[in-house]
Amino acid sequence: MSTLIWIVVALALVGVYLSWTAGRLDRLHARIDATRAALDAALVRRASISQEVATSGLLDPAASMVLYQSAHAARQADEDGREVAESELSQALRAVFAESAQVDAVREAPGGAEAAGELSAAVRRVPMARRFHNDAVRAARALRRHRKVRWFRLAGHAPFPLAFEMDDEPPVTLDGRAVR
Repeated sequence: MSTLIWIVVALALVGVYLSWTAGRLDRLHARIDATRAALDAALVRRASISQEVATSGLLDPAASMVLYQSAHAARQADEDGREVAESELSQALRAVFAESAQVDAVREAPGGAEAAGELSAAVRRVPMARRFHNDAVRAARALRRHRKVRWFRLAGHAPFPLAFEMDDEPPVTLDGRAVR
């Protein structure tokens, strides 16, 4: 009889542990959803402000066209091409604002200081949001690789989380030190 009690206690402890692990995995998946939404918001804000700067007349026509097309492509990209489009926007921002003289010209124009400040803030938020998202993905992947999660199918039918890989290097002139 005492052996039966020990078996029931052991099974109950294993069940509690598996339930705790499943709950942890569920919280990680919810965190991934939240960080992905924050990343999407940061990317959309960066593209929107880039389009505003491009159409404001603060830049020369060639720079405006390059920046506008890249920002428009980033906003219109589907899920499969989003990483590439966002990387191209980062490259366009670096190309347009490669020299501090361009940033100074934007800041000296009426309303340019606010536009440059907003763009600088939006550009700074993207790497942070991407880092938070990729950290959440990394944690969920590590937990999903454990045998107990695979054997007992604790992840259910949730898709395997994917990191968001893109070039998010900000222009040196817009990194917050050159623009206030």
